[in-house]
Amino acid sequence: MNDFWRGRKVLVTGAGGFIGSHLVEKLVQAGASVRAFVRYNSRGDPGLLRLASLQTMARLELVGGDLRDPEAIRKAVSGCELVYHLGALISIPYSYHHPFEVAETNFMGTLNILMACRDLGVQRLIHTSTSEVYGTAQRTPIDESHPLQGQSPYSASKIGADKLVESFHCTYQLPAVTVRPFNTYGPRQSARAVIPTIITQALADRPIHLGNLDAVRDFTYVDDTINGFVCAAEADQVEGRTFNLGTGAEISIGKLVEKIMLKVGAQAKVEVDPQRIRPEKSEVLRLLSDNSLARERLGWSPSVSLDDGLDTTIEWIRENMDRYRIGIYEL
Repeated sequence: MNDFWRGRKVLVTGAGGFIGSHLVEKLVQAGASVRAFVRYNSRGDPGLLRLASLQTMARLELVGGDLRDPEAIRKAVSGCELVYHLGALISIPYSYHHPFEVAETNFMGTLNILMACRDLGVQRLIHTSTSEVYGTAQRTPIDESHPLQGQSPYSASKIGADKLVESFHCTYQLPAVTVRPFNTYGPRQSARAVIPTIITQALADRPIHLGNLDAVRDFTYVDDTINGFVCAAEADQVEGRTFNLGTGAEISIGKLVEKIMLKVGAQAKVEVDPQRIRPEKSEVLRLLSDNSLARERLGWSPSVSLDDGLDTTIEWIRENMDRYRIGIYEL
């Protein structure tokens, strides 16, 4: 990172989340003046930012609120040159049970961000999409022109949010860039995601309960994803574009389990848990990215192999097992 960031006022929504907390640390280290927006709770819990260093916490401005509150968002955006919008309800299973909350937060919350950025003259908005908007791949590798398929309420809410961003760029010339991560993993991730789910159960030497073992994913280490976010702010003349942030390599969940068990020395039995199986038409069977546009226009490329990323993640989880409810299905 370079002098581009020194003293630059940046808002990060979803700052207490897995990717958001890593991004906040990266920007603070680069010298940015970071305002971290987290969902308010009466405990004053900043989410995963509580794992950041004291030096990082001392150098950022922590703001609590709700994406659905337009006035709270307007205050958070005020005075910021760049806005990273990561805030969202991201759980697919949760969206099955609470579609209204997920749709309102992800769609209307994004609308609130867009209106504030438009009215307050933000220099660039970096909006966070997800590979889930593609649904099961109709062709591979998946480039940014692949059809969008709302196979869950979560993915539908994110498709809507992506299209709102597109509309504000076309209608109001809002300088917005959309980044679309593919299955990010790494230290701090909750057991809602498949890699920590496998690792925690394997380390505990318990039967490994999972959903569809045949599903195929493109796993991207969190440091690579964060670098993609950084490149999306620094690159010239990319407004209005969407960029896949994936490795371009795929692995089935079944093969992933075998790889992780070998790394931790486990010989656990793998059991398919019916409650972890998505409804048939909602299951996304295969995701594999074409990241050539990000390589060409952002100058971004992934650098962490799956083996290296898993080794680092396993070590972190091994040292933080007390943070997990092992074997409990997380929505």
